[in-house]
Amino acid sequence: MTPDYSEFFKEYEALVAQVDAVFQKVAGNFAAEVKCRQGCSDCCHALFDLTLVEAMYLNSRFSELDETRRNEILIEADKADRKAYVFKKKASREAEEVEHSEILLRTAKERLRCPLLDQTDTCALYAYRPITCRIYGIPLEIGGKSHTCGLSGFEPGKSYPAVKLERIQDMLIGLSNRILDAVGSQYADFRLMHVPVSSALMTVYSDEFFGVSQEREGEAQTESAGGENA
Repeated sequence: MTPDYSEFFKEYEALVAQVDAVFQKVAGNFAAEVKCRQGCSDCCHALFDLTLVEAMYLNSRFSELDETRRNEILIEADKADRKAYVFKKKASREAEEVEHSEILLRTAKERLRCPLLDQTDTCALYAYRPITCRIYGIPLEIGGKSHTCGLSGFEPGKSYPAVKLERIQDMLIGLSNRILDAVGSQYADFRLMHVPVSSALMTVYSDEFFGVSQEREGEAQTESAGGENA
């Protein structure tokens, strides 16, 4: 039986609505600088990861597509996942010799086509796209430094209001950890888990994935044995 994550997803959607409102405010105040327009897919060719709640939400919406379209996307997701693995393996090898900020900068320059893009560069799940996709075109504060889309009109050296991305990430991780508590997962490394869009689409978020199936099976057997003894 698939657990009900609807309440967690509602909280996530509320956070998304707040993020969208911030983007619209900045875009309204800096219309000439924000270049996000229909047809632009620059942010769809980037290497970035999702928190657990984002990955699960995207996966649930992905399951609503028709089977033919899902299979087409999964083929592209497999290709993208392999490329992401190569990029991350390279970054891992460089971690001991290069500063973390430099690795992040190099990663940001990697071009990885999102598997959700179709042949016309249209997102198959645009209405449900992750938060990173929603705020890419406005100034972001990451690690105390300002970053923005290379296609935007924001000028280096000038002061602009920036979204503190780490605060949003903290909220997403908190929500993700509540999901882990709810399902009873004992995997400590899941607490800070981030995965690319490709992995989010290909993963089956089942009891087995969270490592709770054997525990639940054992509880069921115990209850059954207790009933027989009665």
